[in-house]
Amino acid sequence: MSKKSFLMLTLLLAGFSRFGYAEEPIAEVQDIEGIETVEAVEAAQGKSAVELPQWVKNIKFSGYGMLQYQGVDKEGAHSNSFNLRLARFILDGKIGDFDWRAQIQGTNAKGPGEPTVQLVDLYAEWVKHKEFKVRVGQFKRAFTFENPTHPVTQGWRGYADVINRLSGFGDRAGEKSSGGRDIGIQVSGDVFPNSNGRKLLHYQVGVYNGDGINRSDKDNRKDIIGGLWVMPIKGVRIGAFGWTGSHGGMVTKDGDNESVPLNRYCLSAEYDKDEYTFRAEYIHSQGWGVEEAGKGGTTIYYDLGDKADGWYVFGIVPLIKSKLHAKARYQTYRNAKCWNSYMVTGADGKPKPIGGSVNQVECGLNYFFTKNLELHLEYSRVNDRTLAKHNYNLIDLELDFRF
Repeated sequence: MSKKSFLMLTLLLAGFSRFGYAEEPIAEVQDIEGIETVEAVEAAQGKSAVELPQWVKNIKFSGYGMLQYQGVDKEGAHSNSFNLRLARFILDGKIGDFDWRAQIQGTNAKGPGEPTVQLVDLYAEWVKHKEFKVRVGQFKRAFTFENPTHPVTQGWRGYADVINRLSGFGDRAGEKSSGGRDIGIQVSGDVFPNSNGRKLLHYQVGVYNGDGINRSDKDNRKDIIGGLWVMPIKGVRIGAFGWTGSHGGMVTKDGDNESVPLNRYCLSAEYDKDEYTFRAEYIHSQGWGVEEAGKGGTTIYYDLGDKADGWYVFGIVPLIKSKLHAKARYQTYRNAKCWNSYMVTGADGKPKPIGGSVNQVECGLNYFFTKNLELHLEYSRVNDRTLAKHNYNLIDLELDFRF
């Protein structure tokens, strides 16, 4: 064999050796029968990957934060402060015909340096049929239009006073602030479709412990709350709600522990369409309360009487679609169902006024940077008839965001 032939044979063998020991597939290899291409290998590898269950894929994480500045010139109690109004973290999911939610809240409701972190929602709901849904767990009570409204979407510095005092927020009955929620079971549905398929009637009724969130039933009696509304045209709701139950563990003037009956009703009307929102509600309550609402008190405050009521009406309209809204609200809350306060002897032996109405006229603007970031500005003129000087001013500025 000549030297030239030997050299060519050596180079040829070296080339075969290089292809035989390559660590990565060669992109240029053709799809010849019996030889796997790069695409075929990658497809086989994909099939062997771990497939997540559908219920895991359905889990969604979201939340929102509300940052606040508020100034008040109430006589003897001037204040102005930056506050962390609210933060919530939410997990939503779906397992078969069931939707579920878990929601945790952080707030400085107790005051500076005393933040509160608590579980506010934990429920599952069978949603196979829109005409008949069943929800079990801890969730919003089936009472009023405003109570279940998202705090950011609601559009104001807070829910109306009558909602706060008579719907399980800082409730007159004394239960700790529960964000309008309780533990129980609820059925609801939309029925009677018109010719276009839009449902004309909504119903909801629930059975609850009656003691707010994260608490067992004190008196082994249940609250029953229901609502019914008609939707004659798109965007319009006209409804009524009823609530009957009790508040357990209340201390009477004789020092005994008793369950105090609680009966409430609400009349509601709303128009909400194309960024125009108008809503009005009236609530009446019968049942003994405590001296300081929403603090978990248990001593019946007889001087306040056993009746309270209140109402609100507001409008929010777009000045620039999806960008700038103007708003105005009037609200009244009467803690003893009377306009003017009256004098009683306080625990310190000194006379003090109680029972008068608190009336507010409010106006403001909501500006939307994006659909998930908005700025709220609000001015309120407050007429509080439980104070020696009834009138004062309040200004509120909030930056709210969602993720």
